[in-house]
Amino acid sequence: MSHTKASISYGWNQEKDAEIIHSQYLAGENPKEITEEFKIIQSQNQRTQKNTLSFVLSPSVEDGKKLSRQQLKELTKKFIKAMNLKERQAIAFVHRDKEHTHIHLYVNRIGFDGKAYKDSFIGKKSQQKAYEVAREMGLTNARDIQYQRLD
Repeated sequence: MSHTKASISYGWNQEKDAEIIHSQYLAGENPKEITEEFKIIQSQNQRTQKNTLSFVLSPSVEDGKKLSRQQLKELTKKFIKAMNLKERQAIAFVHRDKEHTHIHLYVNRIGFDGKAYKDSFIGKKSQQKAYEVAREMGLTNARDIQYQRLD
């Protein structure tokens, strides 16, 4: 469980000008409290080991400079919906510590029903869904940048 706390603590890191941009089904006010809330739900499923899903949503450098807090929140919510994670505890932070604005999203893999989110091919699936959300929002995405470099 220390992995969840370490991850959320990193997301919350104030030195990186972290800002919570989305939270669902959580009341905690610090990494320790949120980790405890995740643990309560996770205790319903003893079989699953890796119980916290972690994503980084990383708009292009140019888009990141232009996106408002509200647009970053919208991006996060659309991604959560696309990944079918709306009915799970989640928290997202935006980091603007570098030139590159990015979002750290942590989602409880265990649902309120005690069932684990199926995470096979999750890397590929999350990439595809992030691509679809970026297109929907008119953002540049990694595939477009790769194609531009090939020209």
